[in-house]
Amino acid sequence: MLRNYLAMRRHRTRLTDCFHAAGLYLRYKHDKTERYIYPKIHDVKLTADYTRYVFTLPNGLDPQTVRKGEYAFYQFYGAQIKLTSDDIKKYVLTIFHGGALKSFRWRYEDFAQSMAGLRLPVYCGKDAYGQHVTYDMADAPHLLIAGETGSGKSTQVRSILTTLILTQDPQDIEIYLGDLKRSEFHLFRHVAHVKSLDVTADALLSTLRKLRRLLTTRGALLDANGAANVVDLPAALRPPTVLLCIDEVALLKGDKSALEIIEEISALGRALGVYLILSMQRPDAKVLDGKLKVNLTVRMGFRTADAINARIIGTRGAESITLAERGKYVFKHETLTELQAPLLTLDDAVKTLTPFYVTPDTNVHATEENAVIGRTEAPTNTPSKSQQIFGLLDGKGGGQNER
Repeated sequence: MLRNYLAMRRHRTRLTDCFHAAGLYLRYKHDKTERYIYPKIHDVKLTADYTRYVFTLPNGLDPQTVRKGEYAFYQFYGAQIKLTSDDIKKYVLTIFHGGALKSFRWRYEDFAQSMAGLRLPVYCGKDAYGQHVTYDMADAPHLLIAGETGSGKSTQVRSILTTLILTQDPQDIEIYLGDLKRSEFHLFRHVAHVKSLDVTADALLSTLRKLRRLLTTRGALLDANGAANVVDLPAALRPPTVLLCIDEVALLKGDKSALEIIEEISALGRALGVYLILSMQRPDAKVLDGKLKVNLTVRMGFRTADAINARIIGTRGAESITLAERGKYVFKHETLTELQAPLLTLDDAVKTLTPFYVTPDTNVHATEENAVIGRTEAPTNTPSKSQQIFGLLDGKGGGQNER
């Protein structure tokens, strides 16, 4: 009993010290004495996997003070924390112990329910509680994924695209891919949803110019119908969603024309139904300049070489991820959270995508590059989305292989 009491007291004292460092207190001064009123700690729960505190702010303390002082919680407890609140008074701080995030395989049936009701679901992975994390790209339209070789970045892009293909009918989304390293997107080449796969800067620039014209056309369509967003258009006029995904976008650093169009998409795309996923190994401040970086509202920061790179991405703590923690990343969506990306192997992705393959050149723009490295055979029949998903749930596709 005494040992437990002393342990609880140490935890409460340390959290109070954190409150002080973060500026979370009301200060009263009378003559030569000062009195500090700190948040009230209501509960401390100690488990093998995490420590959880529940506290409330004293009346009169602005909740914005917590946001401003959030850095202190990371300084005191490290990157593996989660701070949630009702945005008024009550807060829950959870500090996860080492190993809370665990590697796991991508299995659509395991997380399908978490995407219910989302127009353009992006499956992120699991949090330290083992809960599936998903967000709607229709509400947070542009995504940046960055990380060193072997960090799990490429597997995450594969997982996100595969999941989107499973949840969208081909007539409802058009996917345009840029693979300047010619190493990541070949498996998507003849998927019915994919309209182009460009492997050279010139070919990608041609696609970007096409998408710029599409922005103009859709803008005129909105004006003609007095709509603010394509989702507000009548169903008969509503155009399909467009997704542009570019791997190693940093290779376009010297291509001013291409970067200008990408920036334009980032600024106008949400209302026009055009979305971005950009990935890179090492963040480049010259590519992620002010306007583009601001519009990439969601970030996934896998292991980075140093704190400077993590800061460029906007995912503080990514520099602390170790080589052994493949698939672990810092997720920036309103707040920073550490997540574990699913493992979707190349073989498993191909098995999952097989029902969506169509005859070559019926969906992908015929270019010299496509002909050189394209798939030579593919099924010609594309079942409906419901048929494909039920087939997956019956075990006819999906991630079953080990790492």
